[in-house]
Amino acid sequence: MEYEPVTHATTDSTLGRLPSGAEVTVTVHRYTGGPGPTVYVQAAQHGIELNGPAALRRLHGRLTEAALAGTVVVVPVVNPLAFDHRSYMTPSEYDVLNPNFNRVWPGDDDGSLQERLAARLWDIVSEADAAVDLHTGTADMLEHVRVCRDHPEARRLGEAFGTAYLLTDELETTGEDSFSGTFRAAAAHEGIPAVTAELANSRRVAHAAVETGTDGVQNVLRTVGVLPDEPTDSPDQTLLHDEPDATRASASGLFEPRPEVRVGDHVEAGAELGDIYCPASFERLQTVTAECGGVVYSLPRGAAVVAGERLASVARPV
Repeated sequence: MEYEPVTHATTDSTLGRLPSGAEVTVTVHRYTGGPGPTVYVQAAQHGIELNGPAALRRLHGRLTEAALAGTVVVVPVVNPLAFDHRSYMTPSEYDVLNPNFNRVWPGDDDGSLQERLAARLWDIVSEADAAVDLHTGTADMLEHVRVCRDHPEARRLGEAFGTAYLLTDELETTGEDSFSGTFRAAAAHEGIPAVTAELANSRRVAHAAVETGTDGVQNVLRTVGVLPDEPTDSPDQTLLHDEPDATRASASGLFEPRPEVRVGDHVEAGAELGDIYCPASFERLQTVTAECGGVVYSLPRGAAVVAGERLASVARPV
């Protein structure tokens, strides 16, 4: 590896055009040093997930003062339409067929608006040797990194990222929880090792989560040799495998979880997690039970839910 002082450049890349003629653009940062691999990093596929862009701003300060072997390509706001509307998904006025940006990769030049936006961006992604996708979980989700368990290089990068929990899954699942169309699945099919980080709570900047994201990306860059130092030691990680069977609402209503059940708890299959009531009649509509045993890594702390909605996520210790 040849480590050279960074040259930093930004470009505004046009991905598409709105009915008014306004362009949909993203800012692309390139940090270039000596010869070496290319790592692509992105954030804010979902517009309310703010810790990723905040982490990349801090990473910018570190990279501009570093020596690199290779190139780091950063897109801090992948989905400006959702970000500007302060919404999780892209408003349906722009794409009623595909409101979730993270279900359209690698895109389609002849598809819906978001499929076309993703296809333009994929031209940049496909040049990478590794990729990091920064997300932000709900207030009731364990901070974790997700990788495909059949991709050892992605597993290595996930371990280096350094969250306390590392989740593995199967990318070829089908049904409502299919990972088809996610950034990470598209990267895997392209032979690009990729990790997805879920950093604490959405809708606000949480400084501890931001530091986790900044340090995690920096550790990935060290692991692939883009940065010269050895990766910092990761904490003891709990390895979990995400089960495809989700615990879902069978009725619409108000979900009230059992106060004794918390994320991070181990539950047995059939354990009672909470109840769904009709808020008008007070009728109990469903006692929600865990479909499988394992560690609860996501559980809403009370919410209005609709039938079929995923309520609890449980992963099996490996």
